[in-house]
Amino acid sequence: MKKVAVATLGCKVNQFESASFISGFREQGCEIVPVSQAADIFVINTCTVTGRAGQQSRQLIRKIMRNNPDARLVVTGCYAQMAAEELLDIVQDNPLAIVGNGNKHLLVETALAEKQPDMVMLTGKISAKKEICPLPVRRFSGRTRAYLRIQDGCNNFCTYCIVPYTRGRSRSLPIDQVLEQVRVFADEGYLELVITGINVGKYGLDLEEGEDIYSLLETICRDFPSIRIRLSSVEPTEVDDQLLELMTGHENFMPHLHIPLQSGDDGVLVGMNRRYTTETFVRVIQKIRTALPHGAIGCDILGGFPGEDEQAAENTFRLIEGLPISYLHVFPYSKRPRTLAAEFKNQIPGPVKGERVDRLRELGQRKRQEFYKCHTGTEQNILVERKIKKTGLLQGFSENYIPVHFRGPAGCIRTVVRVRIDRIEDGEPQATLLE
Repeated sequence: MKKVAVATLGCKVNQFESASFISGFREQGCEIVPVSQAADIFVINTCTVTGRAGQQSRQLIRKIMRNNPDARLVVTGCYAQMAAEELLDIVQDNPLAIVGNGNKHLLVETALAEKQPDMVMLTGKISAKKEICPLPVRRFSGRTRAYLRIQDGCNNFCTYCIVPYTRGRSRSLPIDQVLEQVRVFADEGYLELVITGINVGKYGLDLEEGEDIYSLLETICRDFPSIRIRLSSVEPTEVDDQLLELMTGHENFMPHLHIPLQSGDDGVLVGMNRRYTTETFVRVIQKIRTALPHGAIGCDILGGFPGEDEQAAENTFRLIEGLPISYLHVFPYSKRPRTLAAEFKNQIPGPVKGERVDRLRELGQRKRQEFYKCHTGTEQNILVERKIKKTGLLQGFSENYIPVHFRGPAGCIRTVVRVRIDRIEDGEPQATLLE
């Protein structure tokens, strides 16, 4: 029995794909062990969406090689897709398989092949890929929620983003495979699914099935009423009346949307090749708040984009400050190879960029606390995920994505319970179990 360790960096799609690798290794009789333990095979699913993510990928590869010099290394993910030559320099003479994003369905077979050379490279031209990799998953180890990847790739080519070069063009999973995966998760007892992809709003447009993201969500919500459905990041232009009607029309469609704004300045949005204006974004947020008065609205913000002057940064801050947004994910702009923005003039100095990002993160924390406080005294349905060792409290998420802590029996874990949020303590919502 071979021991296999799988390390994952980056997005929810990577986490789904790693869960598929683990399912595949287990089907072949392998033992899955933590990355901190010795193993025969180490799989590293990398990220390179930012410079820091690429650095973390390199550091993890070096650390695993140093601690496990005799193990076989299999590197996949976006860093492997973009920087295969760099990987060869890092690994040098160690046994290595590089598996590109378009060939992840071959990873388990490649890793376990009895006779193979010390160097295997399965990258290929990702832009030529026309179909999504089939990557079935049985379970998410240690998770109460499951991620469901329905789409890969992106056609938007925002000027700052490396993803179209690492993931290729938009490709969708046929609906019968999507629904089969949902059935597997339902049989495994999962009570919540996060529908995810690189650009989920474009689901189905590359297929000839007549399906789109709206019809798919309608089918999942209707056919699996006992499973809570949560949608991952969706573009502002894809939040329309049809989506909001779905959310309000199905009790199991969670009132939570995550929308990438990136900048609150129209000039910067043009430079980013984002296809909306701040006025459009404001209307979208107002429409969401009308349809989902208690819904959570999260936003991605990119601080310090080239050419973002003080007024543009202030415009972003003031726009967010005045909108009913629940939380922010703020990232500093990072130069990525092959992207247009990497060649732009007026790159923002690091210290200036850091100040702007810090200010936005403070605003995001304030928004988050305001959202929590306005729900004090309300009753919420919580999917209980775990017991926190330090406090002995149970922790789970409400339908509108509030992380709630409360006392209760361990038998509540992996069930949905009713609680009342009593107070906010040290920034964390504290609740009382009602049933």
